[in-house]
Amino acid sequence: MELILASASPRRRELLGLITENFTVAPMDTDETLLPGAPLGQEVVRLSRGKAEKAHEAYPNAYCIGSDTLVTIDGIALGKPEGPGRAREMLRMLRGRTHEVLTGLAVQPPIGETRTLLTRTLVTFRAFDEDELEKYLATGEPLDKAGAYGIQGHGALLIEGIAGDYYSVMGLPVAGLNRILRDLGVAV
Repeated sequence: MELILASASPRRRELLGLITENFTVAPMDTDETLLPGAPLGQEVVRLSRGKAEKAHEAYPNAYCIGSDTLVTIDGIALGKPEGPGRAREMLRMLRGRTHEVLTGLAVQPPIGETRTLLTRTLVTFRAFDEDELEKYLATGEPLDKAGAYGIQGHGALLIEGIAGDYYSVMGLPVAGLNRILRDLGVAV
């Protein structure tokens, strides 16, 4: 039994390590463009499935895992910011409000249908001031994170509370993945 994590994310690698140490990291180059007008929950699952299925092409005898995370507010998808200016805009949009984090998960077994999962987690930011915003931007952390923050890093200082799966906000629904793998008969 071989597990493939189709992601370059160090956070996803760390989280999969909570389930098993026996896996290979094999990032897949896939188009992550959202389809205009498509429901964002469907899109995050579609992107996850695309990663898992592409990994399956390269590793047909393995269980291939794909995941994708999207921060949304007011129906707007906030991906990774293109630079500090866009990160600042995103964080101002989130400040003092509750937003939704959607994480899709897909597991493609060697034989059979792809199993998918969608998690929705509500995250509330406190009303931090501009000085705190600038200090957070100076860490550089917002630049490679969906929604311009990392809940597991310095971004934790901006968060008032969450309702849902913490690990999904980090990028991998650990309990859901464990359940899917066990249902598929993978010893973890």
